[in-house]
Amino acid sequence: MSEKELRTGVVHLVGAGPGDPGLITLRGVEALRSADVVVYDYLANPALLHEARPDAELVYVGKRGGTHVLEQPEINDLLVRKARAGKTVVRLKGGDPFVFGRGGEEALHLKEQGVPFEVVPGVTAGVAAPAYAGIPVTHRGYTSSLGMLTGHEDPTKPESALDWAKIATSMGTLVFYMGVKNLPKVVQKLIEHGRPKDTPVAVIEWGTMTRQKTVTGTLEDIVDRSKGIAPPAITIVGEVVALREQLNWFETRPLFGKRVVVTRSREQAGELSTMLMALGAEVMELPAIRLIDPDDFGPLDRAIEQVASFDWVIFASVNGVRRFFARALRLGKDIRDLQGPRICAIGPATGAAVEAYHVRVACRPERYVAESVVEAFRAMGDAAGKRILIPRTDVGRRVLIEELEKLGAEVTEVTAYRTVPESLSEEGERDLLDQPPDFITFASSSTVRYFAECVGKEGLSRLTQHGEIVSIGPITSQTVRELGLSVGAEAEESTLPSLVSAVVQLASGEDA
Repeated sequence: MSEKELRTGVVHLVGAGPGDPGLITLRGVEALRSADVVVYDYLANPALLHEARPDAELVYVGKRGGTHVLEQPEINDLLVRKARAGKTVVRLKGGDPFVFGRGGEEALHLKEQGVPFEVVPGVTAGVAAPAYAGIPVTHRGYTSSLGMLTGHEDPTKPESALDWAKIATSMGTLVFYMGVKNLPKVVQKLIEHGRPKDTPVAVIEWGTMTRQKTVTGTLEDIVDRSKGIAPPAITIVGEVVALREQLNWFETRPLFGKRVVVTRSREQAGELSTMLMALGAEVMELPAIRLIDPDDFGPLDRAIEQVASFDWVIFASVNGVRRFFARALRLGKDIRDLQGPRICAIGPATGAAVEAYHVRVACRPERYVAESVVEAFRAMGDAAGKRILIPRTDVGRRVLIEELEKLGAEVTEVTAYRTVPESLSEEGERDLLDQPPDFITFASSSTVRYFAECVGKEGLSRLTQHGEIVSIGPITSQTVRELGLSVGAEAEESTLPSLVSAVVQLASGEDA
């Protein structure tokens, strides 16, 4: 291999899939994680960019509404330039690079310029969008033939390259990409060349996404029925469309079409977001808080060094558990150092976090609030004269400490992490006000206070005129009401699954 070839990077032409970030391939994710540069399109879900390294260069080259950030020749040159600088480049394209994605053009240019490349196929929208709409593009009882066509041919061509006479009747299912604008022409050509007017048709906007919208009809009326559909959209023509009535699984989810705001910290938001999206919600992550290290690790470090001298360690949150153990491990400690004190964990998630370190939980209060811990210690008669350590955030309620001290315990409170406000980006605030959510979820009092600071009390009031607040528990609900706002629903238990259940019940009109 020549010195020039050794210096040249490589370009990965990666199919991002049709929209749902879960549909990218494992190889595609591997390529993203190794990339120095990611050149991405409008139809590549921005959530996939989180897979890239923090230091990766992100370059947007998308086209929307006919407006190009970069023309195709400029994109080709960009890929070559970055690769020749020794970079590993991912060209992230919606769907599959070689299915109406101009990936072939980019690959040819790379080949001509002597730049090595790899093609990572992606799930194409022409198959995925119908599947998410409950339409199998082939079915033995309906058709065994499938055609994929563009509804938006190269505008520089003097005439259509599509042989409509053969296309109209030779295949059972026809899938047209990018054909919303030209739908009247497509319908006209199909009918003119022998496709029956009563042939079922479906047009799917934003297929596989939580904002997916599907309109069905026939060749005779689909143009009128789909007037509210906008790009990106896929059109399916064929008898298989009739199966949607039985197989529509995605759009029937309980939160489908609902916009839900998640205000948890960035490192915690994913768990709740995943639960909501699994039920069909369009999730908007707007972290109101950020978790950072204590100003001074001294008190926490001393407590860890002396942990064997405590009778109990009480963990009130998953964050407290993770921060405590991370610091202990950094100080060279291990689980043997926790054989002395017994562990109390508030809530099942906190208990599970403790057990993940192979440490047994001795006390699990029935309710997941500080008051229930006090009740448990009172019932056990195991507080008086006992030394209790509580590693927690710097903004937690003091009721637990005060009540345990009333029972005669010697309580040591140490800050394991700090909770600070997270600033809301201009884009996030604009999106929030332009498309008000149906529900705003709060998993702690601090998220309520800091979110109100971000959008302003008036802004929060405006949002709740359209959507409703869902709280994880009574303490959080109390904070909401102190701001003069109402709580639409409150979780029965202070857990994320219960919070999600409250959202579902509220969305269905049931009493939460």
